[in-house]
Amino acid sequence: MYRVLIVDDEEPVLDSYAFLLKSAGPDFALTGKGRSGYEAVQLIHELKPDVVFMDINIPGMDGIDAIAEVHEKYPQTVFILSTAYERFDLAQRAIPLGIFAYLVKPVSKKTFMETLESVRTVLDKRSPSLPLRGTEYAEKQFLREAIWKPMDTEEWQVFRDLFSFHSDKGIVILMEAEEDAARWGKELAARLAFRHRCLYTQHLHRIVLFIPEDVDRHALQALIAQAAKTVIPDGLFFAFALGSVHRGPELHLSCAEALEELRRKRSRVDVQLRERLRIAQLRRKIGIAELEEVQTLFVALWEEIFACHDFSVAKAKMVGFFCLLMDDGTGCYSGRSEEEPPFSPAEEIVPLKDLEEWSQWSRQSFTDLQSLFSLHRSSNFPVPLVKAIAYVNGHFTDQVQLTSAAEAAQVSGAYLSRLFTEHLHTTFVDYVTELRIGRAEELIRESRMTIKEIAYAVGYQDPNYFTKIFRKATGLSPSLYGAERRAEKEQA
Repeated sequence: MYRVLIVDDEEPVLDSYAFLLKSAGPDFALTGKGRSGYEAVQLIHELKPDVVFMDINIPGMDGIDAIAEVHEKYPQTVFILSTAYERFDLAQRAIPLGIFAYLVKPVSKKTFMETLESVRTVLDKRSPSLPLRGTEYAEKQFLREAIWKPMDTEEWQVFRDLFSFHSDKGIVILMEAEEDAARWGKELAARLAFRHRCLYTQHLHRIVLFIPEDVDRHALQALIAQAAKTVIPDGLFFAFALGSVHRGPELHLSCAEALEELRRKRSRVDVQLRERLRIAQLRRKIGIAELEEVQTLFVALWEEIFACHDFSVAKAKMVGFFCLLMDDGTGCYSGRSEEEPPFSPAEEIVPLKDLEEWSQWSRQSFTDLQSLFSLHRSSNFPVPLVKAIAYVNGHFTDQVQLTSAAEAAQVSGAYLSRLFTEHLHTTFVDYVTELRIGRAEELIRESRMTIKEIAYAVGYQDPNYFTKIFRKATGLSPSLYGAERRAEKEQA
């Protein structure tokens, strides 16, 4: 017979749970009732119940704090939380305590009985010889070591009994965030806890989650994605990946699958990042920088796009790119000019059948576009703008200001600002920022300077401000960007 303690400050709930418990049969016996957190702790020490139904919102010490007081001493006790609201902050606090189940009031008879039956199954299988060590420590050991290597059936059964897993199967989830990984991982785990039991820890700069269920992987993926939209701030790099559902002794396969998927996702993010940066550089430099430098950038752009995407998708991307460049040079699509587009990218790119045809077409078309840019920019750029661009390109790592560039161009600051907007379609500050971030990327790839030293080298006196600007421009912090580059070198 298993002893049950019920803790709730509402008498109707106490009476209802007691009645349901009595009707469940002889395997469970009500051993006590508590009405506050302090009383609950005292009764747990005195009665040593096998099962505790604990309300969260009770007088004095709340239910979660009460469990925290005793769970290290009584790791075998099965704790079931109940509350009137689905609050993820409460679930977040409960995760490290190994809560068996989370019930939302009003609890139906069916739910209560199903939960009790699950408890019975766990208690019946539990071995009295299991090590009575803290569940929080054991969970970390399980998530950081045990599931990453093959287990024999006996070893898995020990963990299954220790943590009261309902299922013989489970799934591993890995998460990465640019910053505050522990915070975001814990909040997401709290939201998952409303639907699934969830073990959580942080390991090797990643969040490791384990759900001991034969769960629908696609439904779980959608649930995590929806929760991430709510929890993760905009602009913060975040990625998650799921393995497949596996039996306990084979959980290392779920770990390997999740890790590989996470690496693929990071690779896709990195490809998109490089694509965006190269397009920005090409738009800025075409018609201004040396022809060879611009052509090298263009080839690097299209080679990676065609390597990372299906041929039809890559062609569609290049249609958009050529339209963008033609509009930059002539204004033909944005109404700034009555000039007709020099050619139709869609009509000429879509029919191309293979990479060889694309290479031949793009080489000639991009050369023609460069000539068009050189003609337009050389004939349309006022002399002061040309002088200012030359000055900025030579001094952007210094404390260059609009006033100093205007002085070099012998015009007013307001006039020079207007020239940048009208002819380069950017602001003076953004133009300088692009140059600095481009140089910073080169220095990070060289891996010979600290982030602080790089910030100073490209013209920023405040490393924190540099990090903010770098993240805004690239989507990654300098340190994470550097880690991506090092990973590329290792894989190469």
